[in-house]
Amino acid sequence: MTRLYTGHSDHVFALACSPDGGTIASGGRDTTVHIWDTRTGRLIMSYHNHNNCVLSVAWSPDGQRIASGDTDGEVHVWDAATGASQLLYTGHVRFVRGIAWSPDGCLLASGGEFGDNTVQVWNGSSGVLLYTHTAQYRIFAVSWSRHNTMIASASFDGRVQLWDATSGDIYQTYAEDFGPVYTVQWSPDGQYIAFGGQKGTVHIYHVLAQYLVCSSTGHKGAVKALCWSPDSQHVVSGGDDTLVQVWDAQTGKCEVVIREHQAWVRAVAWSPADDYIASASDKNVHIAPR
Repeated sequence: MTRLYTGHSDHVFALACSPDGGTIASGGRDTTVHIWDTRTGRLIMSYHNHNNCVLSVAWSPDGQRIASGDTDGEVHVWDAATGASQLLYTGHVRFVRGIAWSPDGCLLASGGEFGDNTVQVWNGSSGVLLYTHTAQYRIFAVSWSRHNTMIASASFDGRVQLWDATSGDIYQTYAEDFGPVYTVQWSPDGQYIAFGGQKGTVHIYHVLAQYLVCSSTGHKGAVKALCWSPDSQHVVSGGDDTLVQVWDAQTGKCEVVIREHQAWVRAVAWSPADDYIASASDKNVHIAPR
């Protein structure tokens, strides 16, 4: 049985768990980011400094800051405890759909979609731009490797690229007949990359050995969100078919299907403590205990 959070007044597009899993940040079309207690559903704080739809949120590894991106191309970095704004980054033209902190908490990678087409790597404290990745069209998602050196980016042109965060050197490109790729996540152990898109399939590749581990074909619509379990053994995915699925990351076998949503699922998050899975659809966020 899932718990329900109903604090937003319009569609929720982004979720991020705090490092201890006790709170979640959710952002959406109502231009707000809400922070709320996952055990009680109590709203702790709301961040109101965005002027347009919030598309992405990311919690810093130390739990002290949150970065959130919107359709105006702005990224706000703010204090997770007080809501005080610390930095406004305006390097993108519009539509920041993906954002990720480096594992050491120093840098941010943000991806611009329609009208932008870049991933930008910049200092999360000063806003100084360090590198701009321009090799893809319409960036939907970014993910940082656990070793702090590589970034994965997924795009509308059907490609997933793994590249050096400093030099931009491309390590690997996945460019089969995937269609637009909407979501990409590096596994917590750094060994695998998972991504999904328009064709409803989630693929997992071993990064160093460069082979396909498995594919999950359980969704009947585009896959718009995914997240790894903390032990890198499972993946949760959400899609246009309103389903949330949990499946084995080595076999692709579906183990759990969550059918609580009435509309497409745009965001999922797996608790760092492995005690719940969060998923967002319409105005609501569901918490499914593990």
